[in-house]
This record gives sequence, C-alpha cells and structure tokens, in this order.
Amino acid sequence: MSSSTSTVTVGDKSVELPVKEGTIGPSVVDISKLYGQTGMFTYDPGFTSTAATESKITYIDGDKGILLYRGYPIDQLAEHGDFLETCYLLLYGELPTAAQKADFDYRVTRHTMVHDQMNRFFTGFRRDAHPMAIMVACVGALSAFYHDSTDISDPHQRMIASMRMIAKMPTLAAMAYKYSIGQPFVYPQNDLDYTSNFLKMCFAVPAEEYKVNPVLSRALDRIFILHADHEQNASTSTVRLAGSSGANPFACIAAGIACLWGPAHGGANEAALKMLEEIGTPDRIPEYIAKAKDKNDPFRLMGFGHRVYKNYDPRARIMQKTTHEVLNELGIKDDPLLDVAVELEQIALKDEYFVEKKLYPNIDFYSGITLKAMGFPTSMFTVLFALARTVGWIAQWSEMIEDPSQRIGRPRQLYTGSPERDYVTVAQRG
Repeated sequence: MSSSTSTVTVGDKSVELPVKEGTIGPSVVDISKLYGQTGMFTYDPGFTSTAATESKITYIDGDKGILLYRGYPIDQLAEHGDFLETCYLLLYGELPTAAQKADFDYRVTRHTMVHDQMNRFFTGFRRDAHPMAIMVACVGALSAFYHDSTDISDPHQRMIASMRMIAKMPTLAAMAYKYSIGQPFVYPQNDLDYTSNFLKMCFAVPAEEYKVNPVLSRALDRIFILHADHEQNASTSTVRLAGSSGANPFACIAAGIACLWGPAHGGANEAALKMLEEIGTPDRIPEYIAKAKDKNDPFRLMGFGHRVYKNYDPRARIMQKTTHEVLNELGIKDDPLLDVAVELEQIALKDEYFVEKKLYPNIDFYSGITLKAMGFPTSMFTVLFALARTVGWIAQWSEMIEDPSQRIGRPRQLYTGSPERDYVTVAQRG
C-alpha cells in the first residue's frame, strides 16, 4: 500500500516516513513512528488533518460533493434501495441478493421486541425527560438485558449484538417518544417493513386503527439511508475510541448517541427549525438575510453550507425532493414555518451571496422541515438521527474490532501547564 516516502526535517535530523495511498482520495503520511524517531508528536486540534484509521466503509469528497457507501453513490441507494438493504451493504460490504435480503429483513424483524422489563425501566424517567437522555440510558442498559452477546472476541456474538441494535433501536426510539407524550407503548408488528413499523409504533393509539402512509414511510426510509453513515465524524470516532478499549457494543453505541446529542453534531436540524421559528413569517426573511450577511451580527443561518461539503451536500438534493413530496402528500399550505422554509430555500439557491459562498441548503435544513411535517417534535429529531446512524456505528465498530493493527486509542497532547514544582505546606503558602 505504501509506494513512496515523505521526508520530515526536525532540527538537524531528517526522517523518512512512508506515504500510504487509498483507493480514492488523498494519500496520507504515516507518522506512527515519528515520536520514536524524533521525540516529537504532531499537533492537530480536532484531528481534521489526521487519519486515525483505515476504513473500507464510507468515502466523502467534500469539494466535489461526493458520498459513497461501499463505493455506491448515496443518491442511487436512496433512489432505488431501502434502508435495510443499505444496512446489509454497510455491514457486509456488498448489496444483498434477493435471498440474502429476505433473510436479513426476516432476522431484523424478528428482533424488534425489547425485553418486557424495559417497560419498567422507562418509568424511572420523568415525563419531561429529553428523549435523547432516555436513549443514552436505554441503549447502554441493553448490555444488562442481553449479556449473551457482549463477548466482542466471538464473531457470532458480535453479529447477534449488531442485529439486536439495528432491530431494537426503532422500538426504543418509539418508546421514548410515547413516554414523553404520555401515551401507551405500541408493540412492533412483524408484517410491516422496518420504517412503516416505526411510524406505527410512534403514531398509532389503541383507540383506533392506524394505517401507514406509504409516501411518508418511503420519505422516512430515505432519511434513514441518508443518515446511515458519514465516515469518521465525531460520534463515529467516539464509538471507535470506546470500542478500542474492549467495551461491549451496547456501551459503545450509547457513547455514540451521547456524542451525537451535541448541537454541533446531531442537533443541526433542530437548530435549523428553531431558526425558522425565529424568523417567523416570510415577510421577515429579507431582514434576516441582511443579518446573515452582516459580519458584525451574531445571527447565523442554520441549515446552510456544511463543514465537510464545500460544494452542494449530495444528500440535500434527495432530501429536497423528499421534502416536497411529503408537503404535497400532506397538503400543508397554511404552516407559516414551512412557508418561511420554502421562501428561504428559493432565495438561497438564487441569491448571489449564497451562491458565491456555496451556502446551499444542506440535509439538516430539509430533514427538519420534513420531520416536523410528519408530526415529530424537535426533541425527537436527534433520536431519529441516532436510529439511522446506528448501523454506521456498528459497521465501523465491527471493522475496528476485526482490524489486526487496531490498538486502544490514546491521543497525545501539547502540555502548556506549570512545569514541575515542589509541594508547599499550607502554613508556608503566604
């Protein structure tokens, strides 16, 4: 894999470091022996210039607006496949045959129920507890209910734990939602597909029959596909770092959920919706556009541009189409929030300032609008993100466990505190 070297000069000493090349994307300088040869570390806050692992799962080219799952473009997967097919692809590396997909769908469907004692676990939370707080606790608690699949050295147990989490995450997410609104839990139904089953568990009530709207189910399924993985982001890196210590898979995924809860990561679609609420009505948009262009104004347009994608977010194109399908299906015409969103979208796609700076609407802008239209409260947005991202976390965790070069994560630091000094007794401290 290493085809060339790079020379690094530190003081009067030069060292040759191997250069590794990936299938696509930039090459990397292997600095793993830099400290041993020079006595120095590299300094990279946020690890934005550091490859912490080698992976075959997801590839992003932010400048070109490319996102590939196992080599397949995200738009093709979202347009032609379904979420469980994407799960299979991320976990096993190839798209399933018809027989493999039927078997995989069956296995996931038959694992959707959670242990009945989990119902009592929920009653320990206040009714106004944030659903993400409940998810962190409940997913971590799965290791207490399913300790027959926590031996990470056993491939069979790893597979069982993986299937359990993909299957049970929608059930736990729906339970968190139902608990927060004071409604009874709805059990999963084996004759429904993955996403339709989730919608039923969220919105059905015992008093009447619930029929899943296929347009909404397909839209949510696409949202799940678009959020399934996104390379070595903060939460995925958290899962890998936790897993590098040998922690059980349920604990690792709970750690990922906790990281995703941060507003700079999973809370972006909620922040975009709050911004739309702040603007309020379409006639106030010019005022806020002016504020966004003013460098001295603290206001920022949320849901526009992306840290990774310097071009158009490839997921946003699919999400834009999906959003309009949902709004048309539901016939929503008198929601001021959605009026603001549609108007703001048109301005952002045409305004010279936005186009020049490539501040296109991103996936968070569209997904927030779509989820609100479906009836989900903003507190559930990050929970849905976690539900979808679970398969990506598991695929990345499994890849890490099977990597013979993997060691426990141990980032270094640049120490800027006090140098060594002697202890002084209280009486001598002036």
